[in-house]
Amino acid sequence: MARLVIPSVEKSPEASKPLLDAVNKQLGIVPNLMKLVSNSPAALEGYLSLNAALGKGVLPVTLRERIALTVAEFNECEYCLAAHTYIAQNIAKIDVNEIEAARSGTSSDPKTEAALHFAYRVASQRGKVIDQDLRTLRDAGFDDAGIVEIVLNVALNVLTNYINNVALTDVDFPKVQLKKVA
Repeated sequence: MARLVIPSVEKSPEASKPLLDAVNKQLGIVPNLMKLVSNSPAALEGYLSLNAALGKGVLPVTLRERIALTVAEFNECEYCLAAHTYIAQNIAKIDVNEIEAARSGTSSDPKTEAALHFAYRVASQRGKVIDQDLRTLRDAGFDDAGIVEIVLNVALNVLTNYINNVALTDVDFPKVQLKKVA
């Protein structure tokens, strides 16, 4: 059971309702994460704005979803792991073996694996990566825009991982077992 209120769309603050309506139009549902964050219309607007902006960036959705899986597994976020596994399978159409690999920060594609390894390093080292991490990423074909977007995708996912871990958000996607045992 969630430790913070997850209001229904109808009981969300008035300023959040248009944002939740937009989520519903895009996804066909309003996930519990969005309802939870709707407690603060400013937080919901900020999250949705950054997410939308990154969706227009240089990283494809398939890589963004893999980053989300790597970070969710690292942060032991059951909600995000379930949500991004569902999105990876059903929206991004990522192969199940690649979804499983992303949870460990790996991929059969060398460029994707370099990005996931870097994303893991950003999360695990709290951004304090070493020069070799950046060299490896550049050698794999990422420019500064790609590097910035990997870091911001990590940060966006840390944000949702943390709010879900604090709230113990009720998972409304098919559950996925974490690899780590807390």
